[in-house]
Amino acid sequence: MFDPLGFALFLGAALLVALSPGPGIFYVAARSLAGGRGEGIASSLGTALGGLVHVVAGAVGVSALMLASAEAFTALKLAGAAYLLWLGIRTWRQAGGPIGPVIAASTGARRAFGEGIVVEALNPKTAAFFLAFIPQFVDPAGPVAAQFVLMGLISVALNTAVDILVAQAAGHLRRMLEMRPWIIARLRRASGAVLCGLGVSLALARRPG
Repeated sequence: MFDPLGFALFLGAALLVALSPGPGIFYVAARSLAGGRGEGIASSLGTALGGLVHVVAGAVGVSALMLASAEAFTALKLAGAAYLLWLGIRTWRQAGGPIGPVIAASTGARRAFGEGIVVEALNPKTAAFFLAFIPQFVDPAGPVAAQFVLMGLISVALNTAVDILVAQAAGHLRRMLEMRPWIIARLRRASGAVLCGLGVSLALARRPG
């Protein structure tokens, strides 16, 4: 199915992309600093599932059709931007709330997982990335859809692995500061500001092509 050299090039490029700081890493870091390691990991798993939505949609051509329509692209990006802004404002307003492992690893984690799915699924930039990146390594002589899905799964797995490491590091930092509630409150406000910034960035995104 794959040319060995081409597949090796894909793996190297996908790993570099996964390690490059981007909106996904900043989102997971913000959620981890606001709610702890459990919430950050849950967010990572949620964004992974949201990313798989784009992989499947791209394989069947839905994403390509969506990106070809200016109206559909605009509607999706504005919905995603509004959701991120809402999350950011909510995080900022709850900055002075209670701090504890039960909140961070129970209710917060479940909600973070669902929100991660929505954030990633409503991000047309993710669809654009998959449609621009993966086809470069697809062998047109083989089963195109199967190759797209496999490489998409690999890309999502690499991104998720890096996101989980980021969540671990940010969660560890948060635990070190739990005895200083005023610092946690500031971290939560900073996390809210990051989420709002990601929302504004998505709202200003232009349709590829």
